[in-house]
Amino acid sequence: MNRTLLSLVVQARRLRSRATAFAPYRLWITAAVIGAAAAYGVIFFRIAINAVSLIAFGQTEEFVASGAGALHVARAAAAPVAGGLVVSCVLYFAHKYRWLPYGRGQGVADVIEARAVRDGHISIRAGLAAAAVSALSIGSGASTGREGPAVHIGATIASAIDRYFKFSAKDRRTLLGCGAAAAVSASFNAPLAGVIFALEVVLGNYALSVFGPIAASSAVGAIVVRLLLDDNPAFPAPDYGLASAIDIPLSAGLGVLCGLLAATFLLTVRLLTDGVRRVASGRNLNFMYLPPIAGLVVGLLGAVHPEIFGVGYEAVTRALRGDYAVGVLVEILVLKLVATAVTVSCRFGGGVFSPGLVMGAFGGAAFGVLMTPIAPQAAAPAFYAMVGMGATTGAVIGAPISTTLIVFELTGDYTMTTSLMVAVALATVVTQTIAGKTFFHWQLSRRGYDLSEGPQGVILKTTRVREVMDRLPDQAPLKKEAARLELQQSLGEALAKLETLSEPGLPVVDPGAPTVVVGYLSRVKALAAYNRALIASHVEHHA
Repeated sequence: MNRTLLSLVVQARRLRSRATAFAPYRLWITAAVIGAAAAYGVIFFRIAINAVSLIAFGQTEEFVASGAGALHVARAAAAPVAGGLVVSCVLYFAHKYRWLPYGRGQGVADVIEARAVRDGHISIRAGLAAAAVSALSIGSGASTGREGPAVHIGATIASAIDRYFKFSAKDRRTLLGCGAAAAVSASFNAPLAGVIFALEVVLGNYALSVFGPIAASSAVGAIVVRLLLDDNPAFPAPDYGLASAIDIPLSAGLGVLCGLLAATFLLTVRLLTDGVRRVASGRNLNFMYLPPIAGLVVGLLGAVHPEIFGVGYEAVTRALRGDYAVGVLVEILVLKLVATAVTVSCRFGGGVFSPGLVMGAFGGAAFGVLMTPIAPQAAAPAFYAMVGMGATTGAVIGAPISTTLIVFELTGDYTMTTSLMVAVALATVVTQTIAGKTFFHWQLSRRGYDLSEGPQGVILKTTRVREVMDRLPDQAPLKKEAARLELQQSLGEALAKLETLSEPGLPVVDPGAPTVVVGYLSRVKALAAYNRALIASHVEHHA
């Protein structure tokens, strides 16, 4: 009896130690709190968008196309221009007081940057200013989406809560993912997609240790939204008849076309952004003049088809119902692509997830209409509209898994599984082949971070010489011709210089005093620091 009791005690202690190792309760409880707070943040963000939309178009965000269509053409076209003027004022003051140091809104790319190079820190002031810019932009008709800003809001809330609990850098990054997951979950009423989005896009890993807190946060976010709002999918699944075997190869063809569409959109955004920057620099044009210019272009395009205004979910619902002829579908698709590219390149706030859904829905619906006489036994155009939504958006943002789940949860329809997965996979391959970087990675590459190289590239670019060098007392002045490293140089630059010069180490100086030696970095110490960082990154990504 005593032996049995002792065995039970030993087993209980083992179970407790394992539970403690895999379930840090403080982190899980904080993750649940972040989930609820992020859901409320997303709800208030949508309320702010609706308030602006009511002023601009007389309708809430969900019916902005109907509201704009009921107004005089000039009145509807003027709304984005007025919104651009207000956005410019917000950007100006936010830049002046360093709430938004770069004079632009923020979104998913900034969350990824915070995770990769800032140990999970996001400025609360930047989060508030970026949310205001996005709400004003979307509500006044800018052709962007609310999901990217919502992710930034969730991550900002997570960073703000962390300030009171002081988690480690690893746990802070996990909490950042929790905020992103809850935001996606609350935005789409899609808890599964929220989890996968945070793992696939924000954190870039599927480690077991981060899955639990992120799942808890996403679930709480969905519960809060369902209690306060409703439990209905964003787009009611239309009746497209029975899917047959022919729909799989047709979906493969649609996936290739969606890949071409996504690549065209990405390349257009890049070319237009570079062109706007070049013209603005050449003419000494301040960034605050850009949003009204974009508002004018978007207003003129929206005067032709008001479906391009705002998020565009009303237009998607109509496309799923089959309300548009194929010519109109193509027209709106082209105008939406141009309007979104102009909006993004001219510093309006918002994301690209919703525009991807809109372009994919209209492209897929047009494809379905054209295929009907060729393959009468195929599913209705609404089927291909939903497949196109997932394929185009997944290719644009580089998140094929989470996008597939989002389409499932948006529509509540799981019967298109094989067709959707084939289309998303092919669209992603085509887009990466033509355009290379996804939208978020392109944004990060413009800031000097190439996350496609993996953790090793990030470590080499973000670790600074001053962080790993040996500090030295006052030394004799360095000769002007002597080789040296500078405090702010990256570890990658230091290792490259040491390799080029075949030196075991080099003195380190401050750029402001290039002859005063403040430290010394040896090749051995630089490599040791790099190896330690790689090991820590490997453990975090796989534990």
